[in-house]
Amino acid sequence: MKKSLLTAVILSSTVFVSSSALAEVSGNIGATSNYLWRGVTQTDDSVAVQGGIDYAHESGFYAGGWASNVDFGDAATYEFDLYLGYGGSIGEDVTYDLSYLYYAYPDADSSYNFGEVSFALAWEWLDVGYSRVVNAQSDVSGADSETDWGYAQVNLTFPLTEKVSLGLHYGYSHGDVVKDLFDGSAYSDYNLSVSTETDFGTISFMVSDTDLEDDDAKVVLGYSYGFEM
Repeated sequence: MKKSLLTAVILSSTVFVSSSALAEVSGNIGATSNYLWRGVTQTDDSVAVQGGIDYAHESGFYAGGWASNVDFGDAATYEFDLYLGYGGSIGEDVTYDLSYLYYAYPDADSSYNFGEVSFALAWEWLDVGYSRVVNAQSDVSGADSETDWGYAQVNLTFPLTEKVSLGLHYGYSHGDVVKDLFDGSAYSDYNLSVSTETDFGTISFMVSDTDLEDDDAKVVLGYSYGFEM
């Protein structure tokens, strides 16, 4: 995990060349008026610019990297995520996905990088998933070396027109890390979103809230653009 981003890109590029007939590489860029992660702002309610690179093989294996600016009120200025996973189908209508995601904050003055394993199932307009932290540095909880942290979520997506979709989300965070960070053993986050596909990218509008004390509902505008490489 200590390999540099440049090293990771070079190693990935080698795979891309050797498997180009069976795989695809894509990129994405975007911006949001507020970077929310599980209902909680990662940018002090300010704008974020984001982007990433993805590799997907026809076998179901995928890997990638993604970055965004952050603002936690300390030295950290950006987040860089690395992930890999495998997806497939059960019958004709159900798909599954098993992945590992590592969240890194390279310029932070605290050791709060962490990694989690996630499993998700999807059927038509419904998907459910669960994530669990499996490795974390000493400061991830903000109080001690505790790494007990899990997240369950349910998402519903309904097409309103050929290019417009409505999304509903509910998430539940629990564990000792949540207790250390938010003074409660668990909290819920939920949002309602509308997204529109255009010729120049996806535009989204979201209203998000949590049941944390003193946390107000947030309105978030987002834009993303995906492209093949």
